[in-house]
Amino acid sequence: MTRRLVVDLASPYAAWRVPAGTVTAIREALGGGWEVVQVREPAVADGDGGSGSDEAVRLAQGAEIYIGYGLPQGVAAAARETLRWVHTATAGVGASLPRVRGTAVVFTNSAAVHAEPIADWALAAVAYFARGLDRMREAQAAESWAREEFANLRFPVRELRDVRLGVFGLGGIGSAIARRALALGMPVAGVRRRPPQGGPPGVRWVGGRDDVPRLAAESDCLVIAAPHTLETQGAVDRAVLERLPRGAIVVTGVETQENFARAREAGAARCVTKQGLASQLVATIVEVAARV
Repeated sequence: MTRRLVVDLASPYAAWRVPAGTVTAIREALGGGWEVVQVREPAVADGDGGSGSDEAVRLAQGAEIYIGYGLPQGVAAAARETLRWVHTATAGVGASLPRVRGTAVVFTNSAAVHAEPIADWALAAVAYFARGLDRMREAQAAESWAREEFANLRFPVRELRDVRLGVFGLGGIGSAIARRALALGMPVAGVRRRPPQGGPPGVRWVGGRDDVPRLAAESDCLVIAAPHTLETQGAVDRAVLERLPRGAIVVTGVETQENFARAREAGAARCVTKQGLASQLVATIVEVAARV
């Protein structure tokens, strides 16, 4: 009897779409006795994968293994009698967990896969603002030679070693960010769900959720690297952001709209989201408050 594995990774975005060679490698690794089918219809590449495309739901019938972006509701229903393993290409799994709770299905994620590229992005965001590249770009767009502004420190430029970095969520992604910052000589502190697990060597201190206000008060740049879960939701509220030093930078990849609005209300000088910098690094970086 032939067993089935479904690959549902046809993201509309090229960067998130599974390469053809990867599907071939999976097929070759499994060998005989397995049917590896690839869904061609576009898949929802964020959140829990949506409800699942018609093709994905059809191919999931009788499947033992499903690889996608979370576990779509339609796929879970179609494969409920045969599904044994789900692997998601995302780091977060919260929205899909109710669909496998109480079953024998093994659910794995891709948290470690995303740590390094997201950490690179986060440090790029920090350096972009700390070194005044946003001001330089504005001057360039205005066809202005901003020598006086920089020389008189009207547009401040900071050495990275003088920027205190606070990381909310010292897990895989947060630790990768911390390691890069430490290598650049930046003072780093962080909070995580289990503080005794510590952080990368060189981190000043590691606390728990109750230490988030202290983390904000001691951070010239606050990076929000924790997953969006019921436990972390609302942890970085306006009261926390108001403890940031004036002119602080906020880099966030979760609770994007809420954190963006809160940072603006609290007076943070700059706030950038993962999507914002990725698409606008050479265009326009979002400003959320009056200049310092």
